[in-house]
Amino acid sequence: MNKITLTFTDGKKIEVDARVRGKDIQEHLPAHEGTLVAIKVNNKLVSLCRPIRVSSRIEGVYQNSKEGSYVYRRSLSFILAAAVHKLFPDARLVIGHSLGYSYYYTIERSSGALLSVKELDSIKAEMLKIVENDTPIITKHIAFDEAAETFTKLGLIDTAKQLLYRCRDSILVNMLDDESQYIDIYFGSLVETCGILKVFDLVLYADGFLLKFPQAEKPEVVAPFEDSPKIFEIFSRYKKWGKLVNVSTVASLNEIVSSKKINDFIDICETYQMQNYARVARMIHDRGNVKVVLIAGPSSSGKTTSAFKMALHLRSIGYNPKTISLDSYYVGRDRNPKDENGNYDYECLEALDIELLNQNLIDLFAGKEVEIPCYNFDLGQRYYTGTNKMTLGPTDILILEGIHGLNDRLTPLIKSEYKFKIYLSALTQLNFDEHNRIPTSDNRLIRRIVRDANFRGKPAAGTIAMWDSVQRGEKLHIFPFQNSADAVLNTALDYEIPVLKIYAEPKLRAVRPDQPEYSEACRLINFLSHFNAISSDYVPKQSLVREFIGGSAFKY
Repeated sequence: MNKITLTFTDGKKIEVDARVRGKDIQEHLPAHEGTLVAIKVNNKLVSLCRPIRVSSRIEGVYQNSKEGSYVYRRSLSFILAAAVHKLFPDARLVIGHSLGYSYYYTIERSSGALLSVKELDSIKAEMLKIVENDTPIITKHIAFDEAAETFTKLGLIDTAKQLLYRCRDSILVNMLDDESQYIDIYFGSLVETCGILKVFDLVLYADGFLLKFPQAEKPEVVAPFEDSPKIFEIFSRYKKWGKLVNVSTVASLNEIVSSKKINDFIDICETYQMQNYARVARMIHDRGNVKVVLIAGPSSSGKTTSAFKMALHLRSIGYNPKTISLDSYYVGRDRNPKDENGNYDYECLEALDIELLNQNLIDLFAGKEVEIPCYNFDLGQRYYTGTNKMTLGPTDILILEGIHGLNDRLTPLIKSEYKFKIYLSALTQLNFDEHNRIPTSDNRLIRRIVRDANFRGKPAAGTIAMWDSVQRGEKLHIFPFQNSADAVLNTALDYEIPVLKIYAEPKLRAVRPDQPEYSEACRLINFLSHFNAISSDYVPKQSLVREFIGGSAFKY
């Protein structure tokens, strides 16, 4: 057998037979506090059961890391699906979305009955049985025909339908190695055996239940549940809309693309989103005394375009909107706080000149003329042009957009009745299939990769490298305030990922195997591979998607 050389992160090298598996070389990994769930082979995440074919750099992936926690969650979702199929073979397990450190599921059955506490307890008991038996999970290729037949027999109709758009003679699957031999299509690496999946819980919630799991930082305990009723409500509304238009999975979207009906579907998506902007504009009008609309949301949620769109809808009902970006109020690099690593922290509230902002707002509301500052990002300095002056008339209303819009510490001197807060989130209601979810942050990350490449000259590896920092900032400065919003707008468009795919894939394929971002690039390439591409020619000029791909009717 051919020999290959494996090099570990501590510099140790060993010579082994080709096709050795990760589980057989665990003893050579450097000491680490944490549970090993997978390995990286030349910076690509793989299961411990997958063979290593060529000389490679090897790194352990542990549950207490971001990537390790994803493996753990996917594996929990897999054994949940297996347990539900065994106990309720005629029911349909449907995943919704994430709620904090949990996933929301429903079970659909012909009787229409909701899941009972007793039934949920039986599902948990079946999952624990799989864990206690330390049941192996096998990753392997099976023939196309066998996969289609198996998924159909399991009742995974959307999974079977999705195979029609993959055009591969063999399909990579994960299989539970027990008497059930439950099989699911491969969407990512899972644990090699289920014995480590001990920390989870199932609890009833709304019309379904939550699969609760631990945080990466505290893998030994189930994370406390933090409810987000407004996010749940907006997502539930969006899911119902998806059912109405009969597009709730990637397979159903691909079917529309293949049947050349995508133009109509794009019009439907854009019209539905426009109706939601109009609904919020009417809410602002009905409040009667709103002077400033504050728009906030995480990175790439479409804040700038949403400000433009909200201005149009407010104008249509008699207002004269004027827009200010919070970016204009950065304190400047000489005063900007730094994070624990000594880097400028542009996402903390203290990076903004709160005093100047509030004085400007008070003066505007008092009828005074104010000069709005500008900010030079290259020089890290604030400046004035002498021409950027503003006053507010009787029908004028301010729109203020930026990540801290929902935080009352941003505008402490402004009366609460003058403020209307809008939270933006790009929550796609699409799933891969019935029970495999699309992570809500992936939509935004793809948007960011495309925008950074198109308008900032940044390669995909650079965007991926800073994404963890962006998400940490969102958890600190944005998500804690989302439930204080007066309205929530979902900015996701169900057709956008196939459009973004055309722009993102070449950038992701340029990430090299010797770069640490290669693993995430591979995951995103696999993610995009499930979608049939849609030409940007179909995208309307006022679409929010244009903020990322270019060609917008709005000037940014």
